[in-house]
Amino acid sequence: MASASSLKPISYYLNLPNSRSSSSETQRLLGFKSSFSSHHRNLSLSTTHQDVSRRSSKNNVTTKAFFFNKPSSQPDSSRPADNKVQELFVYEINERDRNSPAILKLSQKPEHLTIGDLVPFTNKLYTGDLQKRIGITAGLCVLIKHEPEKKGDRFEAIYSFYFGDYGHISVQGAYLTYEDTYLAVTGGSGIFEGVYGQVKLHQIVFPYKLFYTFYLKGIAGLPQELLVKPVEPSPNVEAAPAAKATEPHAAISNFTN
Repeated sequence: MASASSLKPISYYLNLPNSRSSSSETQRLLGFKSSFSSHHRNLSLSTTHQDVSRRSSKNNVTTKAFFFNKPSSQPDSSRPADNKVQELFVYEINERDRNSPAILKLSQKPEHLTIGDLVPFTNKLYTGDLQKRIGITAGLCVLIKHEPEKKGDRFEAIYSFYFGDYGHISVQGAYLTYEDTYLAVTGGSGIFEGVYGQVKLHQIVFPYKLFYTFYLKGIAGLPQELLVKPVEPSPNVEAAPAAKATEPHAAISNFTN
């Protein structure tokens, strides 16, 4: 067995430099370390560059998509730019010849209307001067609250005003039987296509006589036969006999009946 003094370190056989040798000499002798490190650095830089490029490219696509899809700030050309308000006056009169209104009670309180009760209705329409028949209303009221202290009711109403060949206007909102209210104008057809605004509902005699003042936007000028000076609302107002009889000169073309 060899003595401990005869054993030599492995570096003796490999002829490797001792720990005091320079690192450059070690790398030269081992050979692979320098090239591996250089390759590793190049690979790292390449990978980092590719990753940054991908992220940059992705961000560019996202940025382009964001600006490409950004909504236009241009005004809607389908509506007149000046938003001119046009007033239209209309009378709604229940002449008790249309079986209107009907009452559909869903509640269990027969003594008065209560929440959920339905009231479909249709009445005749006349121009504000009461000289021409123009059409009808048609719609539905849903009772929201009975107001005994105010001697009336609060309804949510959805209905339309039909003007023969001119088209129609739809409205929605609160209908109070004891005071004036404003409803939203939600749209229309014919010459009223694209209309918006509001309408003031003035209760004259519930549920037989109502007076409306429309404040309309978004449409062209109204026909002259609809733009009349209104008769002052009162419980005694009545449509002209010729308008009631729907004589040709006292009704609009193809008025809705």
